[in-house]
Amino acid sequence: MRASDQAISINPYTEETIETFSDLSDNGAEQVLAAAARAFGSWKTMPVARRAEIIRKAGALLRHNVDKFAKAITLEMGKTIGEAEAEVLKCAAQCEWYADNGPAMLADRPMPVESGAAYISYLPLGPVLGVMPWNFPLWQAIRAAVPILLAGNAFILKPARNVLRSAFNLEDAFRESGMPGGLFSVLNISQDKISGVIADRRVAAVTVTAGVRAGAAVASQASALLKKSVLELGGSDAFIVLKDADLDRAVSVGIKARFQNNGQVCIAAKRFILEKPIAAEFTERFVEGVRALKLGDPLDRATRLGPMARADLRDGLHKQVEESKHTGARLLAGGNYVESKGYFYQPTIFDGVTPGMPIFDEETFGPCAALTLVNDLDEAIALTNQSEYGLSSNLWTNDLDLAAKAARRIEAGGVFVNGFSATDPRVPIGGVKLSGYGRELSSFGVTEFANIQTVWRERA
Repeated sequence: MRASDQAISINPYTEETIETFSDLSDNGAEQVLAAAARAFGSWKTMPVARRAEIIRKAGALLRHNVDKFAKAITLEMGKTIGEAEAEVLKCAAQCEWYADNGPAMLADRPMPVESGAAYISYLPLGPVLGVMPWNFPLWQAIRAAVPILLAGNAFILKPARNVLRSAFNLEDAFRESGMPGGLFSVLNISQDKISGVIADRRVAAVTVTAGVRAGAAVASQASALLKKSVLELGGSDAFIVLKDADLDRAVSVGIKARFQNNGQVCIAAKRFILEKPIAAEFTERFVEGVRALKLGDPLDRATRLGPMARADLRDGLHKQVEESKHTGARLLAGGNYVESKGYFYQPTIFDGVTPGMPIFDEETFGPCAALTLVNDLDEAIALTNQSEYGLSSNLWTNDLDLAAKAARRIEAGGVFVNGFSATDPRVPIGGVKLSGYGRELSSFGVTEFANIQTVWRERA
């Protein structure tokens, strides 16, 4: 078998091979698609309340087996064990929330009309392909899949190649919950075969969390086939701190917001935009806090920063760091590889960051923070909106009326005031500009992949 026909899972802390997975043959991929289509046929007619209870059971299985799921995440992509456990429990909570609240979202909605009676129904579309990343191996899949499954669709997961064990663990949990075989399935194929799956007549729609280039390629093909797509393509979120902010909390939350998951989060603070009166104090505290982060074995509960997930990702971050230094950014901490085994990168902070530097213009996916000083809120918002991305943003001020007005001026799918960007099933997530389109979570995530059908009965 050629190396290209295999996916190799490498522990980013030890650099040792954990497991090797053989790619599906063309016949194997066909079997996955056929099974999804068959399962959809029975699932779509199942009462929504019954679907919800099966999803609830999947959540219970995740909660009961948190140690197993979390350890697989940590071994495959380097997330600290505490954060991995939190990811599993968040997935369980999502299943439970949709089991409680989802059926009401899919109930027929009567609509007033001049004559007769009308109502709106939410009907499933069919199997949905989910192309998902590695940084939250369970949560990204659950975030997309649960609303889609609740709506009556099947879900075919194309996971990242380095987190296949986590994907198969999730497939097992859904199967054990009582879902029809094939309803939630893992499609282990190479990147070059995705286009053939999108083109398959049984695939009704596509949802993607990825980089801009990969997302645009999938969206282009799906749109050419008139298939619905939802894209979440990353971000370069601003973390605006105004002069009246609570600095103790802003610094503490800012460190967590930038360096959680080893800095590998789409919806996370990356560009810290500081009003000048508080900039020096914020910077001093921030640098001190970041330098105190303990690097090490992600299975050790004392570790606060583990390795990056892959060597090539670390190399890409280092290139951005070096280019930003050459274009004038001032290095305050870190800025280089860690001389040890594992794909570690020093927690890095720059100030004097301006547009035109990679760490301002591009998404930085690793432990690197960019600090920029501004004179006032207007300048902060202008710099926030100068980014080509628009996923999320943070605003720190004690003036909540000002924050509400400012939020309407920020070009992003979410604005989090005096807190860090987070995902929660009660509210939608999604972006604008290069961060993508469409929404996941809340009722929006349920109806994104539904046939919103009008039924109008005239009086006789």
